[in-house]
Amino acid sequence: MMKRILTLSLVAAFVLPVFAAGIPDRPEKLKFPELKYEPPVGADYRVKLKSGPVVYLVPSTELPLVNLSISVRTGKYVAPKGKEGLAAAAGGLLASAGTKNRTAEELQERLAFLAARLGSSVGETAGSVNMNLLSKDLDEGMGILREILTEPRFQQDRLDLFGKQQLSAMKQRNDDSRGLEGRNLLRLGYGEHFFRNRIPTKASIESLTQDDLKGFHRDWFHPANFIVAVSGDFERADMVKRLNKLFAKWPFKGKKAPSIPTNKTFAKPGIYIVDKDVNQGRVSIILPGITRDNPDYYAIQVMNDILGGGGFTSRITNRVRSDEGLAYSAYSIFPGGTYFTRTFVAGFQSKSRTVLYATSIVLEEMQKIAAKEVSDTEMKTAKNSFIQTFPQAFATKGQVAGSLAGEEYTGRAGTNPDYFKNYRAKVAAVTKADVKRVAKKYLSPDKVVVLIVGKKEDILKGHPDHPVKLKSISSGPQVDLPLRDPFTLQPIK
Repeated sequence: MMKRILTLSLVAAFVLPVFAAGIPDRPEKLKFPELKYEPPVGADYRVKLKSGPVVYLVPSTELPLVNLSISVRTGKYVAPKGKEGLAAAAGGLLASAGTKNRTAEELQERLAFLAARLGSSVGETAGSVNMNLLSKDLDEGMGILREILTEPRFQQDRLDLFGKQQLSAMKQRNDDSRGLEGRNLLRLGYGEHFFRNRIPTKASIESLTQDDLKGFHRDWFHPANFIVAVSGDFERADMVKRLNKLFAKWPFKGKKAPSIPTNKTFAKPGIYIVDKDVNQGRVSIILPGITRDNPDYYAIQVMNDILGGGGFTSRITNRVRSDEGLAYSAYSIFPGGTYFTRTFVAGFQSKSRTVLYATSIVLEEMQKIAAKEVSDTEMKTAKNSFIQTFPQAFATKGQVAGSLAGEEYTGRAGTNPDYFKNYRAKVAAVTKADVKRVAKKYLSPDKVVVLIVGKKEDILKGHPDHPVKLKSISSGPQVDLPLRDPFTLQPIK
């Protein structure tokens, strides 16, 4: 036995160094074979149903399962003022609060018997209804789905429970610095009156009735507002028949969803502070953003990956976390908005005394990337992070169906049908000059808004070894943002 152990040890002593010698010491040094992949073409999967909706069908016989997802043209933006929370309530309770012929309890019991999952929700700019079930149970499952879509009960006790849960969560609104940061970030980046800032209050939640939910449902949940994605174990022709039957002879007409608002505003440059007695301060550095159809979109994505979106390979993460040890996580995001411009955000959480110092480092990195071209290695790593991971968006049949349906929902399937086909080439075409140009254009120090949530006294005191003056962070004014009543969202005086 000892001889065997000795032999294995000697083998390991020789083999492991050889193996380790082939492992690069940095992720950007990893080499991959050339990726050969062609994304799906929407027209190959698209069907326009006689009953109205566009559907994307992606069959697969790997498992005896079917996943059906309906995107609904609705959202929080269509809910009337004074009824904040209505969209979320109607969306969440649609699939869980019973139907005309079944109580909520009976519905859940039957779904459990079928081993089926049914869910629904309404977000800011879209609603959804999803069902996953065994293919052998399609007839019954689609019957249940029809009940949900046409005759939801919105059982009163489930609405009451929703209200209690909402009010309970409201009580803690000022306890969590993350929540304070998020709500103030929306106000600064999108404006007080933009629909994203229409947040439920105690009054709006308590005002919700069954009739409100039923009215919201009848207005928006009808086939003219549906985009459907189906994947799994089925035959295409048979599924088309089933879907036409599912959406046929709808009992109400509903409304056409209005255009999503774009009338957002951006705060004046400056430092905005929410005084909160916590050990660590949360910081968001924000700038006006872009839409995804902006010609600079691809260059911006590569630039941001190098700056702070690429995890441990990004500059902000390396400086703030790895080099200085000021935060566990530091990042930047620069999304392209689908309907309106989305805000650039660079953020982190740090000890109160080092908040200003860490902020100055992030701003410094933003200026550096705008002043000097990035390295060849950074470019290669950033572009590969998009190009090499692109196929993961289509890893499953469900993802294929969902991605194609999403393009239909947002309109890009019509305006830019070759988006998926050209994506990697567009990323590959980005140059170092492009990165420098968009950084200089969009990371303007004159427009920077800094939001800080934390203990104001300690934050402004700063760190004795790293003194930072507020004027070096922003030439704009320092603005104290009030805490707001958790139930009314009115400033606490």
